[in-house]
Formats: sequence, C-alpha cells, structure tokens
Amino acid sequence: MKKRLILAVLLAASVIAAAAQTLTISGVVTDSSGYPLPGVSVTVKGTLTGVITDSNGKYSIGVPSEKSVLVFAFIGMKSIEKKLEGRTIINVIMQEELVAVDEVVVVGYGSRQKSMLPSAALAGRVAGTFSGNRYREERLPQWNTEGYSTIRENGFRSVAHNPLSTFSIDVDNASYSNVRRFINSGQLPPVDAVRIEEMINYFTYNYPEPEGEHPFSVYTEAAACPWNSRNILLHIGLKGKSIDKSELPPSNLVFLIDVSGSMDMPSKLPLLKSAFRMLVNELRPADRVSMVVYAGAAGVVLEPTPGNRKEEILEALERLQAGGSTAGGAGLKLAYQIAEKSFIEGGNNRIILASDGDFNVGASSNAEMERMIEKEREKGVFITVLGFGMGNYKDDKMEILANKGNGNYAYIDNIQEARKVLVKEFGGTLFTIAKDVKFQIEFNPANVESYRLIGYENRLLNDEDFNDDTKDAGEMGSGHTVTALYEIVPAGTGTGSGTIDPLKYQKPVTSLNTARGELATVKMRYKEPAGLKSKLFDVVVRNSDRSFASASEDLRFSASVAAFGMLLRESEFRGDIDYRRVIEMATASSGRDPDGYRSEFLRMVSAAKGMNSDTR
Repeated sequence: MKKRLILAVLLAASVIAAAAQTLTISGVVTDSSGYPLPGVSVTVKGTLTGVITDSNGKYSIGVPSEKSVLVFAFIGMKSIEKKLEGRTIINVIMQEELVAVDEVVVVGYGSRQKSMLPSAALAGRVAGTFSGNRYREERLPQWNTEGYSTIRENGFRSVAHNPLSTFSIDVDNASYSNVRRFINSGQLPPVDAVRIEEMINYFTYNYPEPEGEHPFSVYTEAAACPWNSRNILLHIGLKGKSIDKSELPPSNLVFLIDVSGSMDMPSKLPLLKSAFRMLVNELRPADRVSMVVYAGAAGVVLEPTPGNRKEEILEALERLQAGGSTAGGAGLKLAYQIAEKSFIEGGNNRIILASDGDFNVGASSNAEMERMIEKEREKGVFITVLGFGMGNYKDDKMEILANKGNGNYAYIDNIQEARKVLVKEFGGTLFTIAKDVKFQIEFNPANVESYRLIGYENRLLNDEDFNDDTKDAGEMGSGHTVTALYEIVPAGTGTGSGTIDPLKYQKPVTSLNTARGELATVKMRYKEPAGLKSKLFDVVVRNSDRSFASASEDLRFSASVAAFGMLLRESEFRGDIDYRRVIEMATASSGRDPDGYRSEFLRMVSAAKGMNSDTR
C-alpha cells in the first residue's frame, strides 16, 4: 500500500512538473511596412502543435519547454524560426521571399532558366502551402488555358470627320498586377493581357479634391508627346471625393468564393483566404457578411453575420477546401439571392467574387453571365471581382463580370496586392460615389488635326450613347483617380490620320472659328449611385506649347506607364520610345512614393528590358 501511495505521489508530481514547463507564448506578426499579417502559420518546430494569427496578426501558443523553437510561415514570405530565449512575447517581422528555381519555369507563353522569383508569384513545378499546421507539397500545372479578350489598338481619327471621342471610365487595375505576375515569373505577357488604361490607373495621381456639387474634380494638362515630339499629349484626370471610412454607409457583403479543384494551388485558395482575412479586419459592427461557395454545386457556408463577429467569419473562411468542378453560374445566382435577402436601403450592397474565372458547369458562357448580372445590377446590388492564380486564369470572363455588374476588377498576385486593394483602397474598391460615368471630348479642328485615345479599347461608346441614360458605363469609388491620355496631331501638320476624300455634304472648317485658344472641351456625365438620371458638366482644355520636361510629375509618370504598355504590346504607335527612355522618364517623375509602387514599376521595366530581344 505504501509503495502504491509513493508511486501515485511521484506520478502526480511529474504531471504537475510537466504542466509547469508548458509556456504560453504570444505576439504580433507584421510585414516590413508594419501591417499585421493575418493567417500566418505559427508552429512548434518538430511537432504538429500550431496556431494561425488572427485578423490583427496576433497569436498565442502553448509550448512544451523553454528550449522550444517557433516556426512562422506565410505564402510569399520568408519562413522564420525563433528561439524563446526566456521570452514569453515574441513579435515577428516577415520579409518577402525570393526562391531559386533550378529548372525551366513554364507559364504557357514562354520560359526562362534558373532565376530568383518572388514565391508569391511562383509558377514552377513544385510549390507548398500550409493546410492547418501541416506543410504539403503541390505540383502546379504546366499547361496554359488562360483566356484574354482580343484588343485592337485605337488608331488616329480625323477631327474633320470624327470630332467627338466618347468612352466609359475604367477604374480597374487587374491588368497591371497580372502583367507584373508574368514579368515576375520570368516572361513577357501576351499582348492581349496588356490593357494600357488599367496600367495607368493602377497608380494614384495628385489631382485636387472635388469642390461644389459634383462628386469628383476634373484636371487637364497638355504637353509635348515624349515618343513623338511633333505631337501633343493630353492628360485628363478625375479625382473622386474622399470619404472617411467611419462615414461610409453600412455594407451588405456576400463573399462568393470559388472552391473548385482548379483553386487548389498556393497562388489561389490559400492566398484568397489571406486576402479575405484582411478585408474581414476592416469590417464594422453595422456591416453584414454572408459567404457562398461553389464547386460541383453552390451552397451557403455563412448566413448574414455582423461585421464585429470576426472570429465566426474567419472560422467559416478557414474551413474552406478546394475540390470538384466549377458551378460558377449557380454560385452567382445564389449570391444574388442572399444579397437581396439582406439588402440594406441606402447601404453598400455588393457581391465580392473571388475566383480564377474558370466557370465550366452551368450558366458559363460570357453572354449568359452578362445578361444575368445586367438584370441584377438594376436592383442595386453591385459586384467586385478579384482574380487569382495562373495557368487556367480567365481574364476575359472576370472583366465582363465586373464591367456589367457596376463593379471593379483587380488581380491579386501576392499578399501586398491584397492589402492594396482590400485595405489601403478599401473605400474606392467597395463604395461607389458615381455610376455610369462617361467622357465625351470634342476636339477643336482649328488646333487639332487628328487624335488617338491611348487604351480604353473595350470601353468605347457610340457618340449617341453619351446622352442615353440607359447605356451602362463605368463606376467610380471614394478617393479613386481616373486618368486618360490622348495623343494629338496638331492642325496643319498633315500627319497621323491618313487621307480621306473631301465630304460632299459637309461644310469645311473656316477661319470663323472663334475658339482658337481651345484644344478641346471635356464633357462628363454621371449618375448618383441610386440615381436614374445623369448629370452633365464640362471643362475647356486650353492649347499649350509646354515641353514634356516642364510638364507635371503626374503627366510625365502616366506617360512613362503608357509608353511601357505600348512596348509590351509592340504597338505601331510607340514612335521612338524604348525601355531606356521609359526608365529615364519614370525615374525623373516618381516623386513622393510612400508605398513604393512607382519604384516597383521601375524594377518591372528593367526586368522586362532584360527579357526583350529588342535592344531599344
């Protein structure tokens, strides 16, 4: 009996001692800019014990002893090991990772040899991702079925026969980050992936805040064209009214998430989850979130939930796994039903679709999707589209969904882009201040012989559409900037538009023109977010003989981005521009660059220059 008592005491003592050795370690994980990183895997090295950082980048984990080592891992970031060294609070700063790929990297349109690539954009044979606390290896596909709509570049138009240029604004910027993904993967993008207006509008510009009755300001400037010094470059900019996040109306958001088998890659569903964790962290108590998923079928995984119940929303997100075919049409229908059921009068009612765009079951044709979304947008439910992945990415379908759904479209290629779209530009991405925004520029034949709109090829409207309030156009969000560039051939030069026989029934331009100091008049139409009738205002553009070097930083930088796009597209209109000149222009006009986006652009141009066989 005494031996049994001693044994029990020793056993109890060992249990107490073991418990006493268990330590609780906590801290915050951020990136190099100081932003918290939700979804970071924190594990005890050599064990299956692990946790995930919450929406504020915080974690708390129990470790067996003071000799334990914590491992911090996140897609696109360098993994970090931390010894405890007597600490119970360990804060970690993670850096973007470059990984060496020893074999040829293939992404369908080209290849390159061993290089250093950002792991968030990795497109090689083998990659990895964390599922729970286990690291699993995945093989990425080596075929390519990516889809892009054909772009037929705008040419010069004669003012004598086409004095009006009419188009819808475009605030999407998916093309820029998609082009970046190709370049980071070691190849130049296909020409139809390059939409120059989206590249220009990826960047913000220093336009004045709006004053008066209209929700945006209009800025115009003209200077010599850098790729053809005989011509003029006209720069037109809009700046949407900035609204403090606390003053934005409540949101009714439906997350529509593709969990089909094609999403089972590190650059897709795992990155998608990380992006949505950031968005969840921005939600307020008055906001409501629902979650719909689709694969072989569509289903609701989270009923409408207040924005302050973040853990509940994040738990639903964490449970998502990829597998099955892609019933995209059924998912959209169900998401619209949920959005209508939870509709907030006067609020922001929006579906946020996240997918690689590979709809292959159900209502999957572009025409069917287009008709359904056009019908639903009239009920006040808009759509934001977030694209993910590579190899089978369907850019053409994703763009149509956003354009027809009164929404915007972004491509998420890494966690920094997710933060830009869903945190830094939260208001502009999700809150519309004006819809059906249209430009119509009337050029003065006394000063303009011909003109060319740079980009916006899939946003062109008939001149008659400008005054037709039934014609859909682009939407503008809080704080957004929109930029458009025209290359203008001055009157009297006799170049740029070809020859057209004189018209028999039209009067020629005479010297009686009284607006000789004017280059053009910019007219704008827009509707309020819930409005049915458009409002009109106009701005006169004065003629200018300003040199390119004396132009504003905004004009010069936007011109450098446009020139880069023309080089990538191998445009017939690129004149005498080359990569070296683009780098010079962008370097001289980068100005204040707190987030490093313009510096990143310079790195992209340098990388593309090294990949291009044309030495210009």
